[in-house]
Amino acid sequence: MSNSHRFKLFVMMVLEFFIWGAWLPLIFGYLPSLGFTPAEQAWILNAFPIAAVAGMFFSNQFCDRHFAAEKFLAFSHFVGGLAMLGLVFTKSFWPFFGLMLTHCLLYVPTLSIANSIAFTHMRDPQKEFGLVRVGGTLGWILAAWPFTLILVDWPKVHAAHPQGLVDWLGTALNSGLTGEALKSATVWTFVVAGVASLTLATFSFFLPHTPPKPAGAGAGEKLAWLKALKWLKHPFVLVLWGIALVDAFVQNVYFNWTGSFLGAAHQDGGVGVAGNWIMPVMSLGQVAEVLTMFILGGTLKRFGWRVTLTIGILGQAARFATYSLFPEHRELIILVQLLHGICYAFFFATVYIFVDAYFPADARSSAQGLFNVMILGAGAMLANTLCPWLMQNVFTHAGRVDFRGLFLVPTICSVVAALILALFFHPPKVPVRS
Repeated sequence: MSNSHRFKLFVMMVLEFFIWGAWLPLIFGYLPSLGFTPAEQAWILNAFPIAAVAGMFFSNQFCDRHFAAEKFLAFSHFVGGLAMLGLVFTKSFWPFFGLMLTHCLLYVPTLSIANSIAFTHMRDPQKEFGLVRVGGTLGWILAAWPFTLILVDWPKVHAAHPQGLVDWLGTALNSGLTGEALKSATVWTFVVAGVASLTLATFSFFLPHTPPKPAGAGAGEKLAWLKALKWLKHPFVLVLWGIALVDAFVQNVYFNWTGSFLGAAHQDGGVGVAGNWIMPVMSLGQVAEVLTMFILGGTLKRFGWRVTLTIGILGQAARFATYSLFPEHRELIILVQLLHGICYAFFFATVYIFVDAYFPADARSSAQGLFNVMILGAGAMLANTLCPWLMQNVFTHAGRVDFRGLFLVPTICSVVAALILALFFHPPKVPVRS
C-alpha cells in the first residue's frame, strides 16, 4: 500500500470515530433537559444499538454487495451529518428520535464499510491495519478537545478582562460551563459531529475506489448469523457470551453516567469538573486503550484467556467502586479514567482475539457477529434502557442524585461477572471444530 493511500485511510478512520466521540459522552445529561421521560430517553439512546443489530443482520451485507464503498460512505455521512445538525434545533421527542435513528442507521454500517475499504487496499492487513485503525482511537480522543474552547462561560471570560493571548487562553480554559448552562450548550456536540460527518462525506470522494463485492454463498451466507447460534452448545462459549452481555451493559453504563457524574458539583455528590473539561478527562481512557493494546499480547501469553478476561472485568469494578467510594477526590477520579484501557483491551479486544483463535476460519465472521449481538446490541440496549430510570427514578432523592449508591450497581455486576467467568469459563486447549 502506498503512503498516499495509507494516509487517506488513516484520515478516514480519524474522522469516522471523531463523529461518534463528539456526541456520545454528553448526550445522556442533555436529554433530561429537554423534558423527555426516562422511557423516551431510552428510545433515543437505543437508536445506536438498534442500528447496530440491524447492521449485523442485513444492512452491512446489503451495502457491501450493491454499492461502491467510498460512495456509500459519502452518501451515509452526508445524510447522517444533516440529521445530526438537525438535532441542534429539535426539542420534541419524535423528531429528535427520528433524526437520531436516521443518523445511526446510516452511520453504523460505515464502521464495517471503513474497515472493508482499508482491507481491500492493503497488501499485508496483519501488518498494516493496526497502523490505520489507531487513527480511529485518535479520532475519538481528538473529538473531546474542541469543547475546551466551546463549552466556555464567555461572559465570565470577558468580565475577567484577560490581557494578551496567553492570559485569554488560560482564562477561557478555566471558565467552563456548569449546571443548566452546560446542558443547554451541549447542542454544540451535535454541531461538531455534524460538521465532521459532512467533512468525511466530502473526503470520501478522495478515497481509493472500492467496488461492490460479488455475492457469495447465497442464502447460506445470509443465514450465517443463525448458524452461528450452534456454537452456544459449547458451555465455555455460552458462558463467555453471557458475560459479554453483562460487561457490555457495564461499559455502556460508563458512557451514560460518567459525564453527568464528572460535571455535577461537589455539593451534589459529583466531581465538579468544569463542562469544557469533561470530554477531555474521559478521553484519557482512549489514550490508555492505545497503550494497553501494546501489552495485550504479552499478557495473554503469560496469563491466558481466563485471567486476562477476568482482569478486564475487574477493571470495571475498580473504576466504579472508586466513583462510589471517593467522589470527592477529583484527582483520583480523573486518574481512574485510565482503567478504560484495561477494561476494553483485556475484555472486549480479547474476546475478538479469542473468537479468531478458537473458531474455524469459515465460522469466524459469524462467531464475531454472535458476540457483537451482545457487545454492540443487547448489552447497550440494556444499559440505555435502565440507566435513565435508575438515575432519575431510583437513585434521585429530593432532586439530588445518589451517585454513591448508583455506581454500586455496575460495581456489583462486574464482581459477579468476574466470579462466574473465573469459576465456569474453561476453554479447551485446542480450538473447536464444530
